[in-house]
Amino acid sequence: MAEGQEARTLDDLDRAVRALATHFKCDTTVIVGSQATLVGWPDAPILFRTSPEIDAYPGNARQWEAERRAEGHDIEASEEIFARFGQGSSFHHAHGFYIDGVDEGTAKLPPGWKSRAVTREVEVNGVTVRAIAPAMTDLIVSKLLALRDKDKDFIREYHRIRHLDRAHVRRLLIDMMIPEAQRTVIGAFLDSL
Repeated sequence: MAEGQEARTLDDLDRAVRALATHFKCDTTVIVGSQATLVGWPDAPILFRTSPEIDAYPGNARQWEAERRAEGHDIEASEEIFARFGQGSSFHHAHGFYIDGVDEGTAKLPPGWKSRAVTREVEVNGVTVRAIAPAMTDLIVSKLLALRDKDKDFIREYHRIRHLDRAHVRRLLIDMMIPEAQRTVIGAFLDSL
C-alpha cells in the first residue's frame, strides 16, 4: 500500500476523537465517510478501513463557530480542523493519517440516520466523549448517492460479506427525494449485486 494508505485502526479513530474533543472542548464527535465503519465494525476487512483520512467534525461545531464570530474571527470548524489536523499538518506527519474536516452536510445521509447511529465512547482527559457514526446501511446509502468506483467496491464487498438488505436501502432512498435519473442508476447498481 502507498504511504498513508495503511488500514486505519480503532487507535486511529480514538486519536482523532481525542484530538477534536480536546481542541473543540466537545463531548461528541461525528465520523462520516468510509472510516465511520470503525465505530461499529472495528475489525472490518481492510478494504473498508484503507484511507489516509478520517472524515469528522465536532458535535459543537456550530456553537464553536458562533463563539469565534463573537470574538471577531470568521472561521468554520472544518477549516480549523484542516489547519490543525489536516493533510500535511504536524498531526498527519506524527500519526500517519489526517482528519478531514467536514460538516453535517458533507455526507448525504437518509432522514433519521441519527436514531440508527452507532456510537463509541472514548475517554479524553477523564471525560467520556462519544464518537457517533451512521449505521452501515445509512453509510451505504451515502455511498450510493456518490457512486464513485471506490463506493461501488465498498458496497460490493459489504454485500459479499454481510448481505446488504437492498429492500431496506431502497426504502431509505425513497425518503431522500433524489432525481429519477439518479434513482434509476442506483437501482440498476443494486440489482447487479
